[in-house]
Amino acid sequence: MVATTHDRDHSAPGSTKPEHSATPPVLSADFGPIQPLLDDPTVSEVMVNGPNCVYAERKGKLVKTDVRFRDNDHVREIIENIIRPLGRRVHAKAPMVDARLPDGSRVNAVIAPCAVDGPSITIRKFGKGKLTADDLVKFGSITQPVSEFLKACVVSRLNIVVSGGTGSGKTTLLNVLSSFIPEDERIVTIEDAAELKLDQEHVVRLESAKPDLDGTGAVEIRDLVRNSLRMRPERIVVGECRGGEALDMLQAMNTGHDGSLTTLHSNTPRDSISRIETMALMAGIDFPVKVIREQIASAVELIIQQTRLRDGSRKVTFITEVAGMEGDKVVLQDIFRYEEGHGLQPTGLRPVFMAKLEAAGFQIAPQMFMSTAAKPKGRW
Repeated sequence: MVATTHDRDHSAPGSTKPEHSATPPVLSADFGPIQPLLDDPTVSEVMVNGPNCVYAERKGKLVKTDVRFRDNDHVREIIENIIRPLGRRVHAKAPMVDARLPDGSRVNAVIAPCAVDGPSITIRKFGKGKLTADDLVKFGSITQPVSEFLKACVVSRLNIVVSGGTGSGKTTLLNVLSSFIPEDERIVTIEDAAELKLDQEHVVRLESAKPDLDGTGAVEIRDLVRNSLRMRPERIVVGECRGGEALDMLQAMNTGHDGSLTTLHSNTPRDSISRIETMALMAGIDFPVKVIREQIASAVELIIQQTRLRDGSRKVTFITEVAGMEGDKVVLQDIFRYEEGHGLQPTGLRPVFMAKLEAAGFQIAPQMFMSTAAKPKGRW
């Protein structure tokens, strides 16, 4: 469906390099009763809601387990075992802690007085293998033509936002999109906890830092985004925008750093525009809303909506173009839309940015965007 005049390999999915393919370090902490869950390859997340209530996520669905702790003190003991080797502490004056385990897994713990029904632990496991675009096609998350289209969008340096809810697979999709970035481009990744697994060689990985015990030393995502602009990046990949860094990302996208990628929490493409507006306002600069919307319309070119469905499967449900402004409103048009039983289907609309793809050497067959059934236009 997509033909390209590019001859070099643009980091084909599945390619690996020795420096990124080593087996993750073995966890050395004592995880007590939840160790079997962490050893189970079918479990992707473990949630401890006090000593007598432990859930696990399997294939996108939460299931209650029969795992139990002796009491609250036992849960607290396991929390200490987990975070002590990481140089972190949790106590009544600082009852919440986030950390990254040696294998890349993320852990969050909350104790009293904030945790009312007993200490809480949430561990999102770090996948041992990297999913590729072919894997997403096999799982039914995207179709093969859409995979080729998204590769063309990334190589052509479109600014892309991946939108979705918690646990919908945003980071996995961002990782797949990042794999399409050509090998000869300098990439700076910015994350709260380093999860992206890029095979390219010219990658600088930055991670935010929590404050020390005296409250100093914190490094926020926004600090890293602003610093990355001084690092001669050809691509900036932000694991997730949550606050004022959204404004810095918009400004970067509008000042020559095209081809940037990020994710955010939102339930629909339209909601993601409102979410970006809100986060940009969190930067503390008193811009009129219309100015922020103009920044969004000129910076963001594509929104990919990722959704976890009721059956636990994770699908791309919308691929939506940011088509500009009409009055005070950002105009969106759906290029592909998920249909139950049929997967992602074209809406019949041809993207405005097609000229950019063609300039990059991609020839897109018109049939890719032809609607297979009469349906309302996706411009809204």
